[in-house]
Amino acid sequence: MDPRTLRARKERARKITVTLKKLFPDAKMALRYRNTWELLVAVMLSAQCTDKMVNRVTEKLFQKYPTFDDYTRADPEVFAEDIKSTGFYRNKAKNILSTARLVREKFGGEVPDTMPELLTFPGVARKTANIILGTAFGAIEGIAVDTHVKRFARKFDLSLFADPVKIERDLMEIFPKGEWSLLTYRLIEYGRTFCPARKHECRNHPLTKIYPSAARRFPRAR
Repeated sequence: MDPRTLRARKERARKITVTLKKLFPDAKMALRYRNTWELLVAVMLSAQCTDKMVNRVTEKLFQKYPTFDDYTRADPEVFAEDIKSTGFYRNKAKNILSTARLVREKFGGEVPDTMPELLTFPGVARKTANIILGTAFGAIEGIAVDTHVKRFARKFDLSLFADPVKIERDLMEIFPKGEWSLLTYRLIEYGRTFCPARKHECRNHPLTKIYPSAARRFPRAR
């Protein structure tokens, strides 16, 4: 990123942060869970699924599988049916139950607290790992780039990449570290309140007033 672009993006990020803080001072994760393992399950289920639907599924799921060991003994076909409403359920079931076995065999039944270890689990990329680290362990290593963050990063010319890892790198360069953990949740709330993914007019939205070009089409991702 050249110095001129970096300066412009940092200033834009500063203004965006100020506005988001005013709009959503209490933004937080919407997923419900009781412990770190359930948090990991909920985040894995949230891929390509709304938090509302995940909470609806996990309300029953966490009652049916109340302990970590229940997941290590779960029947894959039955478990897949239990999470069917979240979409991509067979792959999610395979990843979650495989992760449960790995957590038991390699980490003594405790979800690990480092990025490299979390990334060894099937279906866990940096987005999920960042959420687990920040929420469960208070360790802020990066920014969770979900579909909301990816869309807004391009919309407001904060990154031109399509790859979440490259988007995260760009955002980490322009947002202060103290803002990383809540940025995702504030952008999720912004999308729900003002700017959903479906086609709509957004010229008068709060953040578009900061960067009017956001009302036009997204730039082509690299």
